[in-house]
Amino acid sequence: MIEILSIIEVEAIAFELARELLSFDEHIPEFSTRFPNVLESCLLTPFQTFSKKPLYKGLLGKAAILFYLLIKNHPFQNGNKRIAITALLAFFYKNKKWLEVDTKEFYNFAIWVAQSPRQLKDETVMAIEKFLKTHTVSLK
Repeated sequence: MIEILSIIEVEAIAFELARELLSFDEHIPEFSTRFPNVLESCLLTPFQTFSKKPLYKGLLGKAAILFYLLIKNHPFQNGNKRIAITALLAFFYKNKKWLEVDTKEFYNFAIWVAQSPRQLKDETVMAIEKFLKTHTVSLK
């Protein structure tokens, strides 16, 4: 069973890690300044079903749409790519997986996702899934 990432975990783990480790020269505002309900939607969408069938299959499918939505839907005033990176890592960790990828390569990939045209959403999500498949390892 795939474990969902809760809003409390995003605040306690992903948000704080992004602020501490990836602040660079750009400030990430307080968690309470996030846009209402946008983060919640990003976290629940990967687990949606239609006719009792999941819309996003497997851990990588769910992780790909989660990463995409956290970047493209802008649940925070600033730091969305950085928070998406740390939230994805927290989601993977919770599901006993990890990404072995250079930090700069990962961040550049997040920038690419952010710059992708919205009309190419499906193609972008597929590219994210391929990126994740290439770099995902099991935790021991």
